[in-house]
Amino acid sequence: QDILVSKPTEVKLSLIPTAAAMSQARGLALLFALSVASAMGAHESTSLAANPIRRVVTLLQNMQKKVEAEGKKEQKLFEKFMCYCKNGLGDLRQTIDAAESKLPKVESSLAEAEARKAQLEKDLAELKASTGDAKDAIAKATAIREKEAAAFAKDSADKTTNIAALKKAIAAIEAGAAGQFLQTASKTMATLQNIIINADMRSADRDMITAFLSQGTGYAPQSGEIVGVLKQMLETMEKDLNEITLAEEGAVKNFEALIAAKEKELDANTGAVESKMERAAEVGLEIVEMKEDMDDTAKALAEDKKFLAELEKDCGTKEGEWNERCKIRAEELLAIGETIKILNDDDALDLFKKTLPSPSLLQTQTTLEDVKQRALAALKNTKGDNKLGFIALALHAKGPATFDKVIGMIDEMVALLQEEQVQDQKKKEYCEAEIDKTEDEKKGLERKVDDLSKAQEEGKDTLATLGEEIEALSDGIKALDKQVAEATENRKEENAAYKEEMAANGAAKKILELAKGRLAKFYSPKMAAASFATVGLHENASAAPPPPPETWGAYKKQTEEANGILGMMQMMISDVEKEITESKTEEKNAQEEYDTLIADSGDKRRMDSQSLSDKESAKADLEKSLQQMAKEEKTTKFEVMATAETLKDLHMECDWLLNNFEARKEARAGEIDALKKAKAVLSGAE
Repeated sequence: QDILVSKPTEVKLSLIPTAAAMSQARGLALLFALSVASAMGAHESTSLAANPIRRVVTLLQNMQKKVEAEGKKEQKLFEKFMCYCKNGLGDLRQTIDAAESKLPKVESSLAEAEARKAQLEKDLAELKASTGDAKDAIAKATAIREKEAAAFAKDSADKTTNIAALKKAIAAIEAGAAGQFLQTASKTMATLQNIIINADMRSADRDMITAFLSQGTGYAPQSGEIVGVLKQMLETMEKDLNEITLAEEGAVKNFEALIAAKEKELDANTGAVESKMERAAEVGLEIVEMKEDMDDTAKALAEDKKFLAELEKDCGTKEGEWNERCKIRAEELLAIGETIKILNDDDALDLFKKTLPSPSLLQTQTTLEDVKQRALAALKNTKGDNKLGFIALALHAKGPATFDKVIGMIDEMVALLQEEQVQDQKKKEYCEAEIDKTEDEKKGLERKVDDLSKAQEEGKDTLATLGEEIEALSDGIKALDKQVAEATENRKEENAAYKEEMAANGAAKKILELAKGRLAKFYSPKMAAASFATVGLHENASAAPPPPPETWGAYKKQTEEANGILGMMQMMISDVEKEITESKTEEKNAQEEYDTLIADSGDKRRMDSQSLSDKESAKADLEKSLQQMAKEEKTTKFEVMATAETLKDLHMECDWLLNNFEARKEARAGEIDALKKAKAVLSGAE
């Protein structure tokens, strides 16, 4: 019959008693048989008159049947045990082979998973570095593009203004309205003067055009040459404007292409980072699970090998023990059979009838009866092991030699009871220690689960706070960039207005100085010379004409009115100079404020960007930590369940002993005391 085998925590292979125990049982049985025979004889009036040998033979026959029955019973136990060995060894070897073949596979899978995780972490680092490089490239390209755009806007605006001024001047000269143009187009005149001053041209051409611009309406010579020079300048400026426009358009296209490529790269990197982070987390969980699986498999393999070695040892020795027991039982049966044969012989029966009962034996039984009763009285006062009953029965046997056997049995019984008490004490100490230890482990694991749960709740709150802070920082950086862009645009507009205002004021001042010089040339030649020297007109003042003939009075100039007008012009020039000074001061202050704003904004953006990067990194680390804590909490809960199961097993194993330890100890002490009293009675009888 096959027996299902499951591996217990501790296996006790004690299905068959040892030879010493069996011999002791045989002796007790023999004492029992003898005591029963003597008890039966005590109730008969003719105690030894009726054939006592027949009763002995009957007892021996009963012993023979009992030994044979025990042999059959032990045969069944041995067969069950060998079936257990056969199936258990096979199942254990299969389990060990499966575990040994599994471990290398798990180790290989673990190495592959760790390599994948390392590669994923390396890829993540490269992707983050690439993302940072792309952002830096976008920022640098944007800054360069803004500078280029600002330079183009200024250059194209200047060239457009210059081209318009040249076209007006050329059209006016070709139409013969040069004088009117010189008197009315003050702003265009100022622009032309700036063009002449800054243009790359021959000195003769520059002097010619300067002279033209300095004259009034009466200047006509060389107008053709002036128109030619102006047209050549116009053509050059239009060509330059076209070239810088094409260059600007190309730069814009290149910038847009670069930004599109970098943004595409950022989008791809962001998706790749999220994907690889998710895969890295999954691989990390796989690694933890494989490590736990490998550790559990290794522990189970070690336990299975140890159990297999013990089982092989027990199975190997048990067969030898069985053969030895069969041999001893055969010898015992042979001895009993031969004894029965000897006692059943007819001649022996006739001889026993003549010789038994012996009067000396009857006298001995009569003198020792009182001692037996006292010993029995000592044993009856105790309720304990049923082995005391065997001793009581042994006391009913006849003859003084019975006391020596009973005293030996009492000594063995006392030693056995003391050993049982020692084993109970050890078991009690073991149970109390293991239960306390397991309960402490269970409480520690439960506290760990609570701590992990609280840590996860706190981590989730921190994660939400970090998310809000990251969002606030991102919005703040965007708002700061927008404010910087608006401030830059306002600064450009203010600077452009300042330059236009300065050019207009400069031109107005020159025109006022030119008009003042021209008026003073007639009414105040000395002042006119100084005025023309100021604006760069190199004409010599002439003396006033001689007085006219006496026919009429001398010509009277409008000197008084002219002086008032000259004063008004000087006041206007002073106002323009004052406005120029104020504009320069305001421009300087505005530029300094703008530079300070840009510097402060740059510092704040760098700090916010660093804080954003730190918080994003902290958020990623916290998310990873939360995943690990969730895994650890799950594992710890399983450990709590396993510890609770172990504690349950300990209680099932130990509660009965712990609850009944004192009662068992007290009962065992009573048995030992009774045995010692009985021994004292019997020893005194000897």
